[in-house]
Amino acid sequence: MSSPAEFYNSLPPITKAYGTLCLVTTTAATLKLLPIYYIALIYGEVFYHLQVWRLLTNFIFLGPFSINFGIRLLMILRYGVQLESGPFNRRTADFLWMMIFGASTLLVLSAIPFFESYFMGVSLVFMLLYVWSREFPNATINIYGLVQLKAFYLPWAMLAMDVIFGSPLGPDLCGILAGHLYYFLTVLHPLAGGRNILQTPMWLRKMVARYKIGAPANTQPQSSSNTSGVFRGRSYRVGG
Repeated sequence: MSSPAEFYNSLPPITKAYGTLCLVTTTAATLKLLPIYYIALIYGEVFYHLQVWRLLTNFIFLGPFSINFGIRLLMILRYGVQLESGPFNRRTADFLWMMIFGASTLLVLSAIPFFESYFMGVSLVFMLLYVWSREFPNATINIYGLVQLKAFYLPWAMLAMDVIFGSPLGPDLCGILAGHLYYFLTVLHPLAGGRNILQTPMWLRKMVARYKIGAPANTQPQSSSNTSGVFRGRSYRVGG
């Protein structure tokens, strides 16, 4: 069995960076080294006082140390790692672009009163979960040893459980909407004959290559999955 250090070093770069930032931020907030007010998404402070860092920092706080925080962090480590090491293997720029698109979509949705929140980290985790569920739709998931279901339905099951345990509906649903929009634009719409309008920009590919983030990108395009039905699973989405 690998040591914690070996496990940490084996994590893919984007997932490792995001999970680490969430853990460090929560630790700093718990120790009162970082007032959470200064990282919250408050549009008045962004637009009138130019505190633009809030557009990023609100995504790296998943709440105080608790069972819910532990579950969210484990979701990042499981579903983020499986995405980045599986469908997005050697496609670090594409995975990073998915995260950027998801965060940008969530910032727009947060302007809607129903989805308004000071911290959108939980929503971003649910976006990852939704994309994972579409990439691995036939995987069997066991929830607390009580219920088994296909991964395709996992986001909705987690949403229902959060509601049962008293968590707000908005953040989870917001993440599901962002994840579906990404999947629709990059998979469903192109499969229906439409053009992929969400390709990873070249500047981001060059940046990832320049700083050698992740494994080198594949030079050969991957073949698409042609299975039919709702459990379609993985399909090569962005231009390789």
